[in-house]
This record gives sequence, structure tokens and C-alpha cells, in this order.
Amino acid sequence: DDAAKPVGLKAAEGDPDDLQAISGVGPKIEKLLHGLGVFHYRQIAGWTAENVDWVDGYLKFRGRIQREDWITQAKTLADGGETEFSKGRKKK
Repeated sequence: DDAAKPVGLKAAEGDPDDLQAISGVGPKIEKLLHGLGVFHYRQIAGWTAENVDWVDGYLKFRGRIQREDWITQAKTLADGGETEFSKGRKKK
């Protein structure tokens, strides 16, 4: 159901966020998210349950978004905070 697809951007607004700072997002998934127009933490932070289900199905990793709690991580990162995962990740 494409009605549940998150609204994407044509391009990043300024520099894209390092989505790999979210636990469970590696280079391949980051590239797929960029292909969907997802470049910023705030976008992921604003996903609804329907958006999560759509992206989860698109990525073919059922449960990964909930299991890794991407939305909570994205909210923290969007607010300028750090997560345990992002603390251990080398900054770009």
C-alpha cells in the first residue's frame, strides 16, 4: 500500500544525516533509504506505525525497525543527542 509509504525528499536539505549512526542501518540500507528520499533523522523520527510497516516490507527485514528501535534513536539523534550505538561509531 503506497499510501503508507513515508513522504520522501527529492534531495537532502543541506548535508544528509549519517543514517548509519542508527543501529541496524548499514551502508546498503542507508542507500535504500536515500532512494526512498529519506536523508534525515527527523524524517525517521516522524514515521507512523503504517510508515514503519511499509518500510519494513520494502527493506525485506521484517521487524528490524522495531527491534532496533529506529524511531527512538532517530529522535535522540535529531535532537542533537547520542545513543549508545552512535557513541561507539566513528564520526564522518
